[in-house]
Amino acid sequence: MKKSYRIKKEKEFQKIIYHKDSYANRNFVVYILPAEENTHFRVGLSVGKKIGNAVARNKVKRLMRTSLYDLRDSIKPSYNIVLIARPKVVDLSLDEVKNNIEHVFKLANIIE
Repeated sequence: MKKSYRIKKEKEFQKIIYHKDSYANRNFVVYILPAEENTHFRVGLSVGKKIGNAVARNKVKRLMRTSLYDLRDSIKPSYNIVLIARPKVVDLSLDEVKNNIEHVFKLANIIE
């Protein structure tokens, strides 16, 4: 994903999480905040150490990025999103990760 679609700064993560508009399923938690000036969505990924070692965490992040890339056309613009992975994500395939992310985005009403 392009840099303009990423959230990297800790202050931005905290602002979105502090807003407390969250939705979850068994494998992911999503926090959303309507953006003020963006014309497209921005997303920050979080994969904690409970997931496993660095190799496992990076694999999960790659799966999450690929899934978001596939879903990018259906995600509503002008949202800031923080997507947090839960520990059971390690055992999932790409299709299962994509389906879980799509499910949690539907719960959050950010997929058209």
